[in-house]
Amino acid sequence: MVKAPSLISLAALAVKRELLLGDDVIPYVCELPADLFDILLTYLPPLALQKLQTKIKPFRDGDDCGSPDYCFENGRKHGRYGNFNTVWKKLFKTRWSGVTDQIEPVDWQQRYWEAHVQGCLDEAAELVVLPSFRGLISDINISDTILNYIGYEQQMNHLACDYSKLSYHCQQFGHYARCLRLQNALCVEETCQLLRESKLQSLVLRWIRFEEHVQALCKLLIQNSETLASLEFLHCKLSPSFVEGICRSLCSKRKRIHKIENLSIDISSFIENCPSSVVVELVSFLSSGRSLCSLKLRHCHLDRDFGRMVFSSLLEASSSLSILDLSGNSIGGWLSKYDRSGPLFSLGAGKSLQSLRLLNLRGNNLCKADARDLGSALVHIPNLEILDISDNTIEDDGIRSLIPYFVQASERCNPLVELYLENCELSGRGVSQLLDTLSTLRRPPTSLSIADNNLGSHIAASLGKFFGTSVQVLNIGAIGLGSSGFRVLQDGVTKELKLVNINISKNRGGVETAKFLSKLMSLAPDLVEVNAGYNLMPLESLTIICSALKVAKGHLQRLDLTGNNWELQPSHVSMLSEFRHNGLPILILPTLQALDVPYDDEP
Repeated sequence: MVKAPSLISLAALAVKRELLLGDDVIPYVCELPADLFDILLTYLPPLALQKLQTKIKPFRDGDDCGSPDYCFENGRKHGRYGNFNTVWKKLFKTRWSGVTDQIEPVDWQQRYWEAHVQGCLDEAAELVVLPSFRGLISDINISDTILNYIGYEQQMNHLACDYSKLSYHCQQFGHYARCLRLQNALCVEETCQLLRESKLQSLVLRWIRFEEHVQALCKLLIQNSETLASLEFLHCKLSPSFVEGICRSLCSKRKRIHKIENLSIDISSFIENCPSSVVVELVSFLSSGRSLCSLKLRHCHLDRDFGRMVFSSLLEASSSLSILDLSGNSIGGWLSKYDRSGPLFSLGAGKSLQSLRLLNLRGNNLCKADARDLGSALVHIPNLEILDISDNTIEDDGIRSLIPYFVQASERCNPLVELYLENCELSGRGVSQLLDTLSTLRRPPTSLSIADNNLGSHIAASLGKFFGTSVQVLNIGAIGLGSSGFRVLQDGVTKELKLVNINISKNRGGVETAKFLSKLMSLAPDLVEVNAGYNLMPLESLTIICSALKVAKGHLQRLDLTGNNWELQPSHVSMLSEFRHNGLPILILPTLQALDVPYDDEP
């Protein structure tokens, strides 16, 4: 039996249609009691909700706290009802259920229409790149899927405004856009006109390679130069005129200073026939950035000279840079010519280095000599908290040259918190020396990764000592522990641990892996996540692990056991069903597809 629609839903449907087609119903909506008004809001689609909210202006009744009252255009005051923001949040979550913002928006109406405009632009970009496209971008028809989401109906076709055109959506909702992504196909003069009401704070640009795109981009940057704080280029090709145009568009004409706080150039390249000119323009841009706090030049084919000039500009810049990411380049030797006892490295110079908190040099073709030079330079970066030098062949000599810095950093007001040394061609001897030193420090790093180094089982004794420090996150995946290494770890770990997250995968530990996990769970009450995949554990390991989970009093949410060749029986399935966190299984088991592909860590 089909349930008949309620009287409220029928009334809401009628109000919705009237709101979409005209303003006549608004005075009557104004007279609704507070509880009915709130219920009505939950039935309205975005277009109708937007129209109603534009007729209302919030005001406060003499106090600075609590939710606002509302005043309609007719001047009539209404009580504290009409929770528009809650309704907008629900509409957003319904339409984009998979989208999670790092920081929850304060204004969900703004967030909704910003995401809507982005969706319209993405659709338009897909059409514009087609060879068959002719005409104006503004005349592109928005798909029925998007129109249905916002509550468009066919009977609205006779209205003066054309809801189906991209131009309507940009004109009506473009002013809500704060963060946008644009493909090169939309970097044209017409887009600048469509987005003329936007006050962009963040802009991501992809595949910008030709002069025609640069000219339109510069115009868009000028339009938003007062508000734009974050600029990202992805898959772009930068020429001297490109970089110069960006700087000229963003910089104040009087002071030649821009307001960009975050600059990222990722998986891009600089035109090779005049690299020095590009460097000069980029250095000029960096020197003009008093507000610059994050600089990322990742996978941009930068060489030693380029890296050296960037570093020099940061030594002399007056910005308060906190993030420097140069990963994925080839800048080996970039610090070799600096006199670290000279004036440039004095503690009074280089404001950008003084404030630096994250330095990412992953995959930069650095060798042990570079590690030695880096150790000398790091002494003059007093607030560094995160250092990543993974995927560089610094070897044991390189890590030994950095140990004095790690010791000194532990005594600072802001000690080194995270250290990443993955795949650095380190041996057990070199890492043992590192771990033995870190274990004696008053404040060692709370996060350490030494994964993908062939350290062998002998590293287990030093690891056992380090487990007893304040370390919370530890990645020791694929270091060659083997069964004997896990046995040594079991004996070495004897007191309560502070571990929250640990990766012990790809160590071929067999059943000893499960025995170590059993002891770990009993001694680490704060443990939340474990990756123990690809350890050649036999099926009997599952019983050991489940028994440990039953008696453990911790907060484990995820235990990854993928990559172990198990043939699970119905009895195992029932045994595993009790281990869940927030309705999700704690144990992540091997998939049927992966069972036929055993892990092989041989070169």
